[in-house]
Amino acid sequence: MDGKIINNDVRVRSHIEATFAGHQLEVCGLKWSASGQQLASGGNDNLLYTRDRSMISMHSCSQWLHRLKDHSAGVRVHAWCPFQHNLLASGGGGTDCCIKFWTTHTGACLDSVDTGSHVCALLWNKNERELLSSHGSMQNQLFGSIHH
Repeated sequence: MDGKIINNDVRVRSHIEATFAGHQLEVCGLKWSASGQQLASGGNDNLLYTRDRSMISMHSCSQWLHRLKDHSAGVRVHAWCPFQHNLLASGGGGTDCCIKFWTTHTGACLDSVDTGSHVCALLWNKNERELLSSHGSMQNQLFGSIHH
């Protein structure tokens, strides 16, 4: 696996806009921020990358804004906060079992919550300040979390 991300614009004949390098293993998830300004990618290499659209060019394809490496297992899911544009939540699989909250202004981890099981999905509530997560536990639980 090469861990590359290819950004395509299918409206034009030469549709490849950029190819991003960084991940050493499979890319598990991609998510543009609501503004379309930042791209987050999580991978089986336990890394979460953020890229800013203003830094993307054909000649600078390995350029990333932040390389976030606090997860101890693959970063399977991530979600941009709808009410705070620089807040990103990420969920680790397997042995990690944590939901981490990041600021993309600095790349700092603001908080980490050990859920006790593989994080399978994250979804921000658009009307309240809460995050819903699903897990790979025996009880198939759903948890709600309020982040201030």
